Amino acid sequence: MHNHPSGDPTPSRDDIAMTQQIQAALAALSVRLHDHVIVGNGQWISFRREGLL
Repeated sequence: MHNHPSGDPTPSRDDIAMTQQIQAALAALSVRLHDHVIVGNGQWISFRREGLL
């Protein structure tokens, strides 16, 4: 989970790429990444809910 100070919680390309790298590293250890949540300006986005995980 992290915030976007700009207020727009839309995931950036870097957010998506980093999450994919972390997910791959965790999979090698048999650990499941449950979600990545971005918050900004009272809004939030869940990678799992958006189909990004």
